[in-house]
Amino acid sequence: MSGVARWRDDRGSVAAEVTLVAPVLIMLLVFVGVVVHRGVDARLRINDAAHQAARAASIERTSASANSAAQTAATAALSSAGVTCRALQVETVSGGLSPGGTITVAVSCTVDFGDALILGVPGRKRLSSTASQPVDTWRSTGGRG
Repeated sequence: MSGVARWRDDRGSVAAEVTLVAPVLIMLLVFVGVVVHRGVDARLRINDAAHQAARAASIERTSASANSAAQTAATAALSSAGVTCRALQVETVSGGLSPGGTITVAVSCTVDFGDALILGVPGRKRLSSTASQPVDTWRSTGGRG
């Protein structure tokens, strides 16, 4: 009989344990959601920076000015979006910038996730994106013949 009485005394203990553990589990779930959101948001911002850099490069007249414009546009886009890159790399492939051609820009950024180490997330992650833009067919060549 004492075994039956013992089981009756334990009633409600699971509910008490869940009540104590639930806030910790909810906080952990929210923290995981924030880390996932930061990763997705950083990837979207880098995609946008690559598109802006490709557009800026596509309206330039020379490969050197296209490289410079792409670097400036990518840096400005990431800065205004609040993405801090430990190492930003912008590579431009222009193919001569002939009207009707294509220019491609690849943006790579090392994003810091140091505050998420508790979840086993790597401290830094290298994110990359590539975008292409056509060189405007009807643009001026800069001089008159």
